[in-house]
Amino acid sequence: MTEALKYDIVVIGSGPSGQKAAIQGAKAGKRVLIIEKVRGVGGECVHHGTIPSKTLREVTNSLVSFKQRSGNVFNIEFPENLTVSSLMTRLERVVAGHECYIADQFDRNNIDCTHGRAGFVSPHEVEIQSVNGAKTIIRGDFIFIAVGSQPRVPSNVPVDHEHILDSDSILSMIYLPHSLTVLGAGVIASEYASIFAALGVEVTMINKYERPLGFLEPELTDRFLNSFERSGGRYIANEEVEEVGFNGLEVVTKLKSGKIVNSEKMLCAMGRKAALRGLNLNAAGLEVSKRGYIEVNEHCQTRVPHIYAIGDVIGPPALAASAMEQGRCAVCHALNMDVGISKEIIPVGIYAIPEIAGIGLNEAEASEKGIDTIVGRADFHEIARGHIADIQDGFLKMVADRKSKRLLGVQIVGEGATELIHLGQMAMICNYGVDIFVETVFNFPTLAEAYRVAALDILGKLHQM
Repeated sequence: MTEALKYDIVVIGSGPSGQKAAIQGAKAGKRVLIIEKVRGVGGECVHHGTIPSKTLREVTNSLVSFKQRSGNVFNIEFPENLTVSSLMTRLERVVAGHECYIADQFDRNNIDCTHGRAGFVSPHEVEIQSVNGAKTIIRGDFIFIAVGSQPRVPSNVPVDHEHILDSDSILSMIYLPHSLTVLGAGVIASEYASIFAALGVEVTMINKYERPLGFLEPELTDRFLNSFERSGGRYIANEEVEEVGFNGLEVVTKLKSGKIVNSEKMLCAMGRKAALRGLNLNAAGLEVSKRGYIEVNEHCQTRVPHIYAIGDVIGPPALAASAMEQGRCAVCHALNMDVGISKEIIPVGIYAIPEIAGIGLNEAEASEKGIDTIVGRADFHEIARGHIADIQDGFLKMVADRKSKRLLGVQIVGEGATELIHLGQMAMICNYGVDIFVETVFNFPTLAEAYRVAALDILGKLHQM
């Protein structure tokens, strides 16, 4: 029997979490192997998820904002037979560029990369089966499971990837539909619903709960819903799907209340599940939870100490930024390295139209912790750049400790939110009070001035006490 190839660190999956785990291990001087089942690198994030959807959003936002930013001088009308591919002409270049960047990063750090299907044969050994059927056994001192996720599809939603699509196949549509039903109201559902509504598609979003993006404060989701409905979108709350089918002409969605929703296409975006098929976790001494995820501790360590699970395979928040940090921190823990404080201050970015971002504690969370807080707000219509760029439907909300004025969290909704949030992140990492934003000189005009306005709002309230 051929002796297994040995590595210090074996990473299964090259998505955001696997990529950062491998880089951290290599920079620590370890011999690292990445195993990726498909030809390219980057995982679902690059090929089906984050990169493609954000590329479509960028194109859409440029088109729909052009009219308003030009003062309605030009009118943008979409042709009846507009193809989705025509909106994504840059996608192939964007994906290739990002894939090349990741591959170069692996090369620069002397990380080995092999392609094939991986499955455990023992807690320390993984078998790789290549496309031609050849099998290789790899032994790792530490193994990191970073295989990502796939769409979760209920049994009563017959996804056919033509009329009824999931989040992996939605961009395979040839023509932009006249109407689209979106099942779910999480991050993926909200992003695509708002993008297609902005493109003039009649979008109906169906959610079994009261609010979309339920982990956010109502103040943020209200702004999102207002924008979605102004674009022509319809939101149906507190409804569950009983049956979905295609009648030869359109997709028919029957709700448990008896309501019927008809549309040309459907997107089923009711969550994702860990892509664990074929990994043979039992051979590693691992099991999945009732929800289908790998259970880990706060260090992303499984019950088998040398095996870690990172990214979507461990469940929410299932965002690229958090997955990257999980990968880095997990390797640091395995190698007894200091992880720093950044893992506790990770931003959330939602690329809907408008963007939504947050970091730290929101007002409700701080209250639950018994913290006496004070809140400052800045509406973008109060900011010069908001008027110039016609970005007036957003706001920035700052949460601080009333006694110390220390910044506890920031929530932003509006174009540019996912970039602006990093100013709050740095202030929190440095443990600053809100005074820092009053003392800082911002370029004028910029949306970043909203930080000063919100800080002045807090200081003004304190002076009135």
